[in-house]
Amino acid sequence: MRVLMKKMAVYTVCFCLALTGCVTNHAGTGSGDGGNRGTNVGPLLSSLFDKSGTALVDPAKPKLDVIIPVFDPGLSEKGEDYKEDGVWPELRRAEAVRFAVKLKEALEDTGAFGAVRVTPDQNATGDLYVLGKIVESNGEDIEILIDVVDITGDRWFSRSFEHTVDPGFYEKTRNEGLDPYDPVFDKAANRIALELEDYEVADVESLQRVTELRFGSGFSEEAFSEHLDLTDRTVNLVSFPSEDDPMLRRTRAIRVRDQLFVDGLQDHYRSFNGEMQTSYLIWQEQSLLEIEARSEANQKAVGQAALGVLAIGLSALVIMGGGQPGSSAGEATARATGAVVGGVLGAKLLTDSFRTSEEAKVHREALDELGQSIDLELAPRVIAFEKEVVELTGTASEQFAQWREFLQQIFEQEKTPTVKL
Repeated sequence: MRVLMKKMAVYTVCFCLALTGCVTNHAGTGSGDGGNRGTNVGPLLSSLFDKSGTALVDPAKPKLDVIIPVFDPGLSEKGEDYKEDGVWPELRRAEAVRFAVKLKEALEDTGAFGAVRVTPDQNATGDLYVLGKIVESNGEDIEILIDVVDITGDRWFSRSFEHTVDPGFYEKTRNEGLDPYDPVFDKAANRIALELEDYEVADVESLQRVTELRFGSGFSEEAFSEHLDLTDRTVNLVSFPSEDDPMLRRTRAIRVRDQLFVDGLQDHYRSFNGEMQTSYLIWQEQSLLEIEARSEANQKAVGQAALGVLAIGLSALVIMGGGQPGSSAGEATARATGAVVGGVLGAKLLTDSFRTSEEAKVHREALDELGQSIDLELAPRVIAFEKEVVELTGTASEQFAQWREFLQQIFEQEKTPTVKL
C-alpha cells in the first residue's frame, strides 16, 4: 500500500506540474557514470570464464565418492523477517533435505561419480564434498549456492545456480508430476562434472588415498600422521602405507561398515523426500500462481490509481477554466458537470485501486497460509535404527554421532587380537 501511495503521489505531482507548465526539460549530452571503467573494456581475465557444455565421462578415470550434507536452509537469525521475505522456516528445513536428495540424483545421472551420499553433516567420509545453501525458493525462482571442496581441503569452485520457472510450465501435460526446479540441480551437477575433467587419473587416485588416510586418522592419528602433511588447512599426501599394513587393513574393514551405515541413511532421505513429494509439488504450483496473481493485482492497482489521478486532475482543470473571463454560462455549466463526473470517476477508480491492492494483500496472506500448512505436514520426524550390537536413537545427525562413537569402540576392541566381534 505504501508503494502504491508513493506512486500515486508522484503521478499527482507530475500531472499538476504539467497543468501549470512548470515542467522543465533538461537536455544534454552527459557522459554519465557508464563510460570507460577499467574492467568494462578489453579482454576478460581467464578466471572470469565459466565452464559450459555437457560434461564428458572418462571411463578410464576412477570415480570419486561424493558427500552431500543436508543443505543450509539459509535462515537468518531475525525470525521476524521470515514472513516479509516469504520464507517459512519449517518449509525451508524440509527443502534443505529435498534439495540435497535432488542434487544427489542429478550427480548420479551424470555417471561421472562413484557413490553419492546425503549425510546429516560434513563429517562423513568421502572424496568430494558438495556443500549447498538455499538462497531463494518461492515457487517461481530458485537460487542455490554451491561450494565444492575435495578431501584435501582444496576448493574446486563456489558459485550460485539460478532458475526461474516458466509461467507455462504447468500448462504442459508432459510436465505433470515433474519438479520445475530440476534444471537448477542439473546445471549444478553438470558444472561439477565439468570441473572433474581437469583432474588426471593420478590426481583422482591421490584424492582417494588421502580419503583412506584421513578416515584412518580419525581412529588413530599417530598411525597415519606421517603420511599426511597439513599445511595452510590443506592436506597433502606425502606417502602411503604398504597394502599389508595391519592398521590400514583394520581401518579399511571399519570403513566398509561405515559406508553401509551411511548407505542405510539414504533410505531415510529418499523416504522423507518421497513423503513430501506430492505436497511440495502442489505448493510449488500454487505458490507460482499466487505470485503471478499478486503481480497482476499490483500492476492493475497502479494503473487504476494513475487513471484516477488523471481524472481528478482533469476535473480540477475544468473547474479552473470555468472561472475564467469570457466563459459562457453553458460552458461553465458543462465544465461544472464535467468536474462532477470527473471527480466521481476519479474517486471510483481510486477506490477500485485500493480494493485491488486488498486483493494483492489477500494473495500475500494466501501464500503465508500455504507455507504454514505445509510446515505441519513436513515437520522433521524422529527416526530410529536398531542394530544387533547397538541401538541408535534421535535425529539422523545424533544417530550418526552415536554410530561414529560405536565405530571407535570397534576399533579399540580390534586392537586386541583375542577380542572377536
